[in-house]
Amino acid sequence: MSLVVLVTVPPERAPEMARTIVAERLAGCVNILPGVQSVYRWEGEIAEDPEVLLLIKTTGEKYPDLEKRLKELHTYEVPEIFALPFDRALPEFQTWLREALENDH
Repeated sequence: MSLVVLVTVPPERAPEMARTIVAERLAGCVNILPGVQSVYRWEGEIAEDPEVLLLIKTTGEKYPDLEKRLKELHTYEVPEIFALPFDRALPEFQTWLREALENDH
């Protein structure tokens, strides 16, 4: 199963986090979408912060390790990390994603 994982992060952390998880073969690709303004409830108060959205492409097999690594890299006490499965994609993209996540031999 292929997944797109959405994670919001502080703008200054996005490039390093993206490079790390791709280098570690936990993600085939990470898109960094700047300019996200998040409004949320935290500890009983309404908070608002600028963030960046990471769109991470991976597989169900890699997700547990990806989630663990994101929690290690993230600065938030409770980071927003959630995965959406997709079963329809260009076959060549699906092949590329699987190959991008394989360990070098």
